[in-house]
Amino acid sequence: MNVGRIIVTDLCVTEGAEHLCDLCPRLAHAYGLTGKLPLRRRPDGFAELLSAIVSQQVSVASASAIWGRMKAARLTGPRLIARASDDDLRAVGLSRQKIRYARELSKAGINFKALREVPDEQVIATLTRVPGIGVWTAEIYAMFSLGRADVFAPGDLALQEAARILYDLHERPGEKELRQMAEAWSPWRSVAARILWAYYRVAKNREGIR
Repeated sequence: MNVGRIIVTDLCVTEGAEHLCDLCPRLAHAYGLTGKLPLRRRPDGFAELLSAIVSQQVSVASASAIWGRMKAARLTGPRLIARASDDDLRAVGLSRQKIRYARELSKAGINFKALREVPDEQVIATLTRVPGIGVWTAEIYAMFSLGRADVFAPGDLALQEAARILYDLHERPGEKELRQMAEAWSPWRSVAARILWAYYRVAKNREGIR
């Protein structure tokens, strides 16, 4: 099965950015303001998805603290989650809902190595079957843990706002509208997302100065 281009190094990101700059003057403008884009590759596997669940609806600081306690307690693998009691999981800071999500992930039986070899749509479909993992989380996993070059996350509010500012739109595009916009950036939609995230930070800093 064809999984498309995989982003492995900074050179891959640069190649994608140059393609997008040739394609779209507005993305070229944004890239000129942001400079070099981050690679943003992460490990793949159970722990990465569990960490994503931990991070939902809490601050970055809180998520880091909870994840630190989970690592210290060695509660980052499926068998260890399955064996842990609810009290054990509450003790490291997981809510009742996140305990359920962690247990669902631990028994989902996902073959993470096999995910490296299947198309983007199948990756997202496999992951979103697990309670607690939505489309956004699955797309972010495909982009950064699997390095997929042509995945986008149009439900991301920062991407929506960056697109609104960059393309001078009257209002923030919704998920469906931004997904349609992003089709023009194929086969480097993941790099387009990197440009927009970086541009978002630049644009918001400028607004702060005003």
